[in-house]
Amino acid sequence: MDAALLVALGLLAQSLDPSLGVPSALYPWLRAPASGRVRRAWVIPPISVSENHKRLPYPLVQIKSDKQPLGSVLYSIQGPGVDEEPQGVFSIDKFTGKVFLNAMLDREQTDRFRLRAFALDLGGATLEEPTDLEIVVVDQNDNRPVFRQEAFSGRVLEGAAPGTSVTRAEATDADDPETDNAALRYSILEQGSPQLFSIDEHTGDIRTVQVGLDREVVAVYNLTLQVADMSGDGLTATASAIITLEDVNDNAPGFTRDEFFMEATEAVSGVDVGRLQVEDRDLPGSPNWAATFTILEGDPRGHFAIRTDPKTNEGVLSVVKPLDYESHERYELTVAVQNEAPLQAAAPRPERGQARVCVQVRDANEAPVFRENPLRASLPEGAPPGTPVATFSAHDPDTQQLQRLSYSKDYDPDDWLQVDRATGQVQTQRVLSPASPFLKDGWYRAIVLAYDDASPPSTATGTLSIEILEVNDHAPELSPPSGSVCSKPDQGSGLLLGATDADLPPHGAPFHFQLSPHVPELTRNWSVTQVNISHVRLRLRHQVQEGLHRLSLLLRDSGQPPQQREQPLNVTVCRCGPDGACLPGAAAQRAGGIGVTLGALVIVLASITLLLLLALPVALITRSRQQSRDKGFLYGLQDDLRDNILNYDEQGGGEEDQDTYDINQLRHPTELVALRAPLRRDAPFGRVRPQPPRMLPASPSDIADFINDGLEVADSDPSVPPYDTALIYDYEGVGSAAGTLSSILSSLSDEDQDYSCLRDWGPRFARLADLYGPP
Repeated sequence: MDAALLVALGLLAQSLDPSLGVPSALYPWLRAPASGRVRRAWVIPPISVSENHKRLPYPLVQIKSDKQPLGSVLYSIQGPGVDEEPQGVFSIDKFTGKVFLNAMLDREQTDRFRLRAFALDLGGATLEEPTDLEIVVVDQNDNRPVFRQEAFSGRVLEGAAPGTSVTRAEATDADDPETDNAALRYSILEQGSPQLFSIDEHTGDIRTVQVGLDREVVAVYNLTLQVADMSGDGLTATASAIITLEDVNDNAPGFTRDEFFMEATEAVSGVDVGRLQVEDRDLPGSPNWAATFTILEGDPRGHFAIRTDPKTNEGVLSVVKPLDYESHERYELTVAVQNEAPLQAAAPRPERGQARVCVQVRDANEAPVFRENPLRASLPEGAPPGTPVATFSAHDPDTQQLQRLSYSKDYDPDDWLQVDRATGQVQTQRVLSPASPFLKDGWYRAIVLAYDDASPPSTATGTLSIEILEVNDHAPELSPPSGSVCSKPDQGSGLLLGATDADLPPHGAPFHFQLSPHVPELTRNWSVTQVNISHVRLRLRHQVQEGLHRLSLLLRDSGQPPQQREQPLNVTVCRCGPDGACLPGAAAQRAGGIGVTLGALVIVLASITLLLLLALPVALITRSRQQSRDKGFLYGLQDDLRDNILNYDEQGGGEEDQDTYDINQLRHPTELVALRAPLRRDAPFGRVRPQPPRMLPASPSDIADFINDGLEVADSDPSVPPYDTALIYDYEGVGSAAGTLSSILSSLSDEDQDYSCLRDWGPRFARLADLYGPP
């Protein structure tokens, strides 16, 4: 239709229907005319123009206003393609109102343009209300379809049923989808023979069309696809589809041979014997291909095992338990093979699913075998040298070879044992110390070797564990050996006594404590109460005299047989304070409310006298040494030491002082009184006048009377030494630990005496040690 005619029709329609247009101002500073009817000639319908139009400029339409004569109306357009991007596509002749296309259009970029048209008089006043001018770009088939991928991939199980979906091919077209320019159709151009796949022409879905997919025949299929627009008659494009068949276990493995022959050496394990080759057409490396092997027959004791080599799928036969040529020279095994994955029910069975494996055993020199290993034995502690321990013997499994066995030690850390080379008999060669660092929890470990005389010899190692049995060879010992208790039984807690035993359980506690049965009078004043298995408490039954009391306790352990020991116990009976603790001397005197008594003074004087008596032999030794040096008799002093000490006339007793006396009364006056023995051991028995037994003083106050009575008896008895002899000092107090400096009490000769200790007394006694000590 001609553009002028269209404008005329529009104006006519507007005149017939004034409701089609609404006047509006073109310029805001101009006054808008009164609303009225819009003429149909000014309404412009959409204008269509084909994309890629090449005759340019091309007139599209002419707009026209009849309110002013021609030449007095100015026309203009605005919008995309004119004064907005893309600019310059459209233009208008401002005097005639013709609209032109100045550039080729592309529908795929812009499918329509919306412009505004204006009509003004020469003065710029609006003659018509602005109207819309729509330009529609008509599509042309100028774009080929495009696949979304150059190659499509799909996977399907071999043997899949027809109609199984594999993959989908997709393509796009830039043309108008509402036209045939974008109506796509898919097809398969090439897939080989036979035709196993099809494609849906509308959706691009690829499916199987028949049976016969076998991965072992063809593993991958390569299809050539095509897509075309215009419902298959337009522009085309191609792509590929790669379809991979997934493996299923439709082929069972089979041995390459019916029988295999191998050799294995006896007495070894953990070694490979040979390989079993198999075939399987399934995918290598997959569970459908991997083989597993089973020994069905011929190995009742489990000497063999078969593992699979993951690279070659071969079965590797190995020895897991040592073979014995003497008992079994040849093995015939029946071996089966199958896959890790279960076999499909429809898969054919292999011809060689089983095979026979013959294994010949080779004879070898085997190591000796101990009859019992490790061997355990036990010995009592302190076993003497030569004590038999055990016979650690072995036998040679090589019954068809005449060989002799020998034995030796391999590990004996304390060199305690000796092994008989021919018999393997083990015995001790010395006493094992209980403190040996190689005793672990009472066990001693040694290693013995047994070897044959083959070349090279075979050796067996045996472990000998010896338990050292505890023997009850120690009696318990008292701890502590001394202590103190309160003089009043109701004061203090008594004396807690314990015992220790060097033996291990069960030869130690519980211990039994008892006051010495040899001194029954002890039980009158003392009592022993058990506290626990290793301690007792000593208490007074009655109040006794304060001072040192010498007791004797019998201790016995719980061993079998039990060991016992009688030990002395020095107990100091003291005056205690309110808290049960012993008071010091001054405090005790104040607590008693008295001063220094005559008895205490006598004790002090007796102590000083005793010290002088002990120092006297030392002075005599020094003087004797000086006189001997002056007289030149240094090498003749081999007589008894007491002769040298008593040879001097300095004790006021005359020649009788040179006689020897029984000093035992100074140490144990109680025993001498009980035996009524004379002080002089050399006095004739017939001359000794029997003396009535003298009772020991019961308190320090009686000591003075005791000494005076003794002096009087000594002065009146012609058979005893003078007053200044040992008789004067026959009472030193109960429990005196003072030793003697002379050899008066010794029955040994001077050669048996050890005077080396005199060097410890200082430089004045060093010379005496040189004279009588060892050279």
